[in-house]
Amino acid sequence: MIQHDKFYINGQWVAPKGDGTIDVIDPSTEEVCGRVPSGNADDVNAAVAAAKAAFPSWSTSSADERSGIIKKLAEKITENAAKIGELCARELGTPLKTSIGLHGGLGIGVMSSYIEMPYAMEQEERIGNSLIIKEPVGVCGFITPWNFPLHQIVAKLAPALATGCTVVVKPSSDTPLTAYFLAELIDEVGVPAGVFNLVTGPGRTVGEAMCTHPDVDMISLTGSTEAGIRVSELAAGTVKRVCTELGGKSALVALPDADIARAGATAGGGICANSGQVCAALSRLIVPRDRQDEAVAAAKAAAESVVVGGAFEDGVTMGPVASRSQQESVRSYIQKGIEEGATLVTGGPEMPEGRNAGYFIKPTIFSNVTNDMTIAQEEIFGPVLAIIPYDTEEEAIEIANDSLFGLSGAVMAGSDESAIAAARKIRTGQVSVNGGSFNVAAPFGGYKQSGNGRELGPHGIQEFVELKAIQLPQ
Repeated sequence: MIQHDKFYINGQWVAPKGDGTIDVIDPSTEEVCGRVPSGNADDVNAAVAAAKAAFPSWSTSSADERSGIIKKLAEKITENAAKIGELCARELGTPLKTSIGLHGGLGIGVMSSYIEMPYAMEQEERIGNSLIIKEPVGVCGFITPWNFPLHQIVAKLAPALATGCTVVVKPSSDTPLTAYFLAELIDEVGVPAGVFNLVTGPGRTVGEAMCTHPDVDMISLTGSTEAGIRVSELAAGTVKRVCTELGGKSALVALPDADIARAGATAGGGICANSGQVCAALSRLIVPRDRQDEAVAAAKAAAESVVVGGAFEDGVTMGPVASRSQQESVRSYIQKGIEEGATLVTGGPEMPEGRNAGYFIKPTIFSNVTNDMTIAQEEIFGPVLAIIPYDTEEEAIEIANDSLFGLSGAVMAGSDESAIAAARKIRTGQVSVNGGSFNVAAPFGGYKQSGNGRELGPHGIQEFVELKAIQLPQ
């Protein structure tokens, strides 16, 4: 069992103010695999004070210095990808081989993509007699979720370091071990004291203390829409900048001339990635009504080829969901789909055969779903796909847009041109066309209740920048 009994504050490992602890549960076995301190408002105060004290020097450091730190961190993450994968497998349940490539790989890719970004802060603009310069927003509080324990921190930390911000991180209580390992790497690299601070604890105490703290200038949250609303309400009291990346109910629209079998296989297998715990998961497959059976057959075959098991078992391609509460939530959605009249193609609410422990869910496919059903409207965050038939292309786009969310999506068509034309009509922050892959340098974020702001790439820098206009004499 991995045990931590200190927080990382002001470049040192310091004892928490209270004596509470959090047990980290291995979702493959339901056994305790780690323990970390449970912080309180006093711990947050100490971390924020350290970040505030470090800000004047870090915010005026050279682009060369910040770039060098980011480069060293990218190298450290690369060197330790296997260890990161092992930690994520243990505390999240992602199969080990997948975890190394997915969780370790994303951390490497995102951190590496920011090596040259500090130099963007030196770019100035003239508008008439005004000189427009960029300055870091200040002390940033990061509240991150459990589904991508490293990536969701790095996606915030990299642009913060690039711009000259200082940070306090509160990782999810379900998956804090990876965050602790990142703090160890940061310490090894020699990031100046106070630039990065780590405090673990419940959102209701640590998270809310960060959101209301007068010396925190910006909050960046990745989490549920409910959490985003709460954070925004709390941050409004001190008029903080708030960046949120929230829920999703993304659709894969297969146009009439698409390879429907490919679309079905893509959706049926893709919904099982990271056990369906992906905010941008394509959880709705929208297909021509007269070809629904073809899509169903392909999705069913793909889902049934997924090997469910513990993170360290050989041959496993999908692990458990992250926690008992998540398992219960996903099961309740599956039962709701059955009750509301959707056709259960494969899967179901029962434990996979041969499993008596662990938070496992069967890959589940529903067909004949209507977009007013609960499983078509609410984010399930598990390996559950809803296949929705349509009669016209216009109706397909309407179904895709008939959602509170607008995070991601996909279009498959007989030509890229027709797919792009449809993609332009879908109101989401990202749309993949004919299998286009995820790009760590492209902006990521949502429309509607999927959040505010963007992460990743040069556009992600903007969330951490204040613009100043210096009016010059004419």
